[in-house]
Amino acid sequence: MPWLLPTPFLCTWRVTPEQIDHYQHVNNVAYVSQLEVISWKHSTHLGLTIEQYQALDSGMAIIRHEINYLAAAHVNDVIDCATWIVQCDNKLKLARQFQFIRRSDQLTLLTARTEFVCIALSTGKPKRMPKEFANAYGPATLPSLPQATMSPVATT
Repeated sequence: MPWLLPTPFLCTWRVTPEQIDHYQHVNNVAYVSQLEVISWKHSTHLGLTIEQYQALDSGMAIIRHEINYLAAAHVNDVIDCATWIVQCDNKLKLARQFQFIRRSDQLTLLTARTEFVCIALSTGKPKRMPKEFANAYGPATLPSLPQATMSPVATT
């Protein structure tokens, strides 16, 4: 696959009829849902489950989404979804990059970036990342890369 960044965490998404909108392509809400799905799968892969978040009274709350919709997906398309942790200050903030590629033609359908801040689940207020978060997310963060590699690029 023509990934924009090295060593992605991957999962597969098969588009269902329920995810199709009145334009006969995948509704934008379904893409946002898949951003959440792959983020949680990656966090779980790194050893952080929702139960651990709750026990630590800590969570990573979204403060910004930037989504580039580059091409439409349709029912039964198989989409390879990739994510990377591209920034983690091991204190408060974390950022993820995403790329979704349709398997049949290897066309990039979406790129996105999501920024998170650590919060106390009990109050919703910002708090320092627990060491468990820093120990999981910090080592999984890609080394600094030129900003150009983050740019949305439609591949054909």
